[in-house]
Amino acid sequence: MNLPQLRRARGVIRRRILVNFRVDPIVAQRQLPAPFRPKLHRGAAMGGVCLIRLEQVRPAAISLPLGASSENAAHRFAVEWTDEAGVVHEGVYVPRRDTDSVFNQCAGGRLFPGEQHGARFRVQDSGGAIDLAVRSCDGLVAVHLRWHVCKTLPAASCFRSLAEASAFFAAGVTGYSPAGNGARLDGLLLETERWQVEPLAVDVIESSYFAAPERFPPGSVAFDCALLMRNIPHEWRTAPALRPEAGPVGCAAGRGRPTAFDPR
Repeated sequence: MNLPQLRRARGVIRRRILVNFRVDPIVAQRQLPAPFRPKLHRGAAMGGVCLIRLEQVRPAAISLPLGASSENAAHRFAVEWTDEAGVVHEGVYVPRRDTDSVFNQCAGGRLFPGEQHGARFRVQDSGGAIDLAVRSCDGLVAVHLRWHVCKTLPAASCFRSLAEASAFFAAGVTGYSPAGNGARLDGLLLETERWQVEPLAVDVIESSYFAAPERFPPGSVAFDCALLMRNIPHEWRTAPALRPEAGPVGCAAGRGRPTAFDPR
């Protein structure tokens, strides 16, 4: 049965962690369906995991601060694509979404865009530090992150300042993920009342997705930085769906050839 999709929902981002990896652009392109190509920063593609706790999520028409809560994980890549009019857009491609919410699992791809898999989350959050682990119910995804708040990005980051990193990821508010057995790409647009991030010092980062050698050969991926958002009122809007195109798009289409990838 086809249900009418919920076009808008609002809530509070209680905690959002963006764990970011530098990826060889050619390797990153292999993970993307057309029309997407990697959005590059100083010669590197950017992949990562968004770990987000949502609270008070409800249809936008309901003004009372009531609603559902959930822990969620989204594996993602910063991307660009060009529409039929030649306009370049940017956002993120999300090959995998996981959640601890049974409702999200049942409604994702039906009542609202984005199919989601079931997962178990273990979170110890003291405010200034956190230990977070995710394991999907199908055994295909495992993430472990331990961090504490700091004042600067890692010295090895390809971003030269927090402001530069913030601007890069703030542009990726439209996310597309495969649905309908890959027949379409569902879109979600995130609107926040403010965009405010702070850097994290990461003590442990483990991701089965980015550690898989069949997906990312040795030397093709390296941890870059992690960013934190807290207590951000937000709204989700449905974005127009896209249809995957046949055949890959060159990783540097519209941008010239990428410089040699340096994982350091």
